Amino acid sequence: MCGIAGFVGVKHGPDASGELLRRMIETLRHRGPDGFGYFVGDGIGLAHARLAIIDLATGSQPVRNERGTVWTVLNGEIFNYLELRRMLEALGHRFYTQSDTEVIVHLYEQYGDDFVDHLNGQFALALWDGEQRRLLLARDRTGIRPLFHAGTGGMLWFGSEIKALLAALPQLGVLDPRGVAQAMTYWGVISPDTVFQGVQSVPPGHVLVVEADGRRSLRRYWDWVFPDCRDGHVQRPFGSMDEAAGALRELLIDAVRLQLRADVAVGAYLSGGLDSSAVVALVRHFTTNPLRTFSVAFEDAEFDESGFQARVVSHLETEHTTLHCTRRDIGEAFPRLIEHAESPLLRTAGVPLMLLAAHVHDRGFRVVLTGEGADEVFGGYDLFKEAKIRRFWARQPSSTWRPLLLRRLYGYLDHSPVANAAMARSFFGRGMEHGDRPVFAHMPRWSTSQRALAFFSPSWRAEVQGWDPLTSLEETLPSSIAGWSPLARDQYVEAHTLLSAYLLPMQGDRPAMAHSVEGRFPFLDHRVVEFGNRLPDHWKIRGLNEKYILRRALAGLLPEDIRFRVKQPYRAPDHSSFFFGGEPLDYVADVLGTDSLREAGYFDPGRVGRLFDKCRRGDAVGFADNQAFVGILSTMLLHRQRVRRMPVP
Repeated sequence: MCGIAGFVGVKHGPDASGELLRRMIETLRHRGPDGFGYFVGDGIGLAHARLAIIDLATGSQPVRNERGTVWTVLNGEIFNYLELRRMLEALGHRFYTQSDTEVIVHLYEQYGDDFVDHLNGQFALALWDGEQRRLLLARDRTGIRPLFHAGTGGMLWFGSEIKALLAALPQLGVLDPRGVAQAMTYWGVISPDTVFQGVQSVPPGHVLVVEADGRRSLRRYWDWVFPDCRDGHVQRPFGSMDEAAGALRELLIDAVRLQLRADVAVGAYLSGGLDSSAVVALVRHFTTNPLRTFSVAFEDAEFDESGFQARVVSHLETEHTTLHCTRRDIGEAFPRLIEHAESPLLRTAGVPLMLLAAHVHDRGFRVVLTGEGADEVFGGYDLFKEAKIRRFWARQPSSTWRPLLLRRLYGYLDHSPVANAAMARSFFGRGMEHGDRPVFAHMPRWSTSQRALAFFSPSWRAEVQGWDPLTSLEETLPSSIAGWSPLARDQYVEAHTLLSAYLLPMQGDRPAMAHSVEGRFPFLDHRVVEFGNRLPDHWKIRGLNEKYILRRALAGLLPEDIRFRVKQPYRAPDHSSFFFGGEPLDYVADVLGTDSLREAGYFDPGRVGRLFDKCRRGDAVGFADNQAFVGILSTMLLHRQRVRRMPVP
């Protein structure tokens, strides 16, 4: 894993171009501490910060083709590079490195802009065609690796993180109210938007092309696609579930095998849930790789899964290390997470993962496999089951027993939203008439998180006046979604909001790369996603049993109590991480003080003060208060770090 940066457009002298590139790439040293590389041409600059994982001897970047007319820099990995190399060599291409990156320039020579279709990997890349004088920016299919850009003065600037752009264009350090409102609603900003005015991201599964005359075009090359079921005759891809489960096991084995490719040691995160345990089990049973696993344990029983982790470690006989994370650890490290996240957050869950990455790095590991993505692909979240119940309830809105099915959800929460029947009926019963809307499943979640917008100052409330998050999101969806099943619609929206906007960046890429650790996600191999998308809904959720076919595919590989364990999402303590004995951490009192809030101008100091006191007393037990507090605190930290460019005490 690495960091990339660069520009295309107005010509600079070589000295000025080199200085700009050095300034940009230096901000990404944490992503690539093993060395910097540069290519400076006529109106083009590419820079690379290297984290050496494949081809330690000759894999430095930028990488070129034989004639030196095509250059590329890559953040990420191309897992099928060995197969691609053999194919390209048979076609006459000559290689000068053993790296995965070099296949990119030869694929471009062979297939033009369609080269991305051949890549199995997690990547953000820039490719310069010197003969055509065109730049291509491409991002992997599901959005695992980030890539940002900004245009100004006839130029386009790009980088793996926004801080690289701000190093060249400090005037872009202005927060956008609409972007912050998105983060406060969807838990993340939907690409191509960001929270900084004038900065955009390349969306997952897209290629952005800048032609020689400055014209730009954005093309989608891949998306989550589901069968059209309007005629009621959806063809099953397999004759039986057992046949499908067997095929899924073989596909997952191959995905894990590919993602173990590295010239350094590879470890794995182990949460104790089905997904991460499945990845570790596949390594254990079907490869010869040594098993080294890492986990987080919490002092609060509500969040701690160490008992389940120990069960898997014992069964699979892994060499294991547990990081014990306290609430104070989370609170004190939170500003560092925001520095890397570059966006407001509604949860603290990324902090323990960032601390775990430091722990992993200190033990000599640069790569870890994780179970992220299985819930989105195979219907694992309570949100999917909740929507199924709500649609069932909507057929008979007056029913008294149908909403009682909600009691089967959220058993892992101390303050469950379904604990009080009357409150559950009132909360989950809202919006029942919108069962056919693609955003139906997400309405309860977003209505809770969006309550944070009530803390905006009058000027910021005016900026987002009239913004409807439901309609705004639906306007980005493909027209084909109307023909998909309800679960397919729910999965598509989840993949393009929570997964790509929050989970992959804020609990994946940023926390790990803060300590030069690369996370890999076998369940997000695009072949696995496409496999899951073709399956009937009842093979994914049977009754209220989530990930049914995945559990079938893992038969005999895990202890039965782990294989059939009900999904418990990874979480961490939120507002309680910032107050101890009724007193806030010093920096919390500072950035949320009345003077700081007034200076920034984003939030109403009086309303924030009342929420602050509620959290100080320990009375903020609901999701809405917790998310609002963390969202406000993270926005103010971002203001301090990136707008005012001041250190946090």
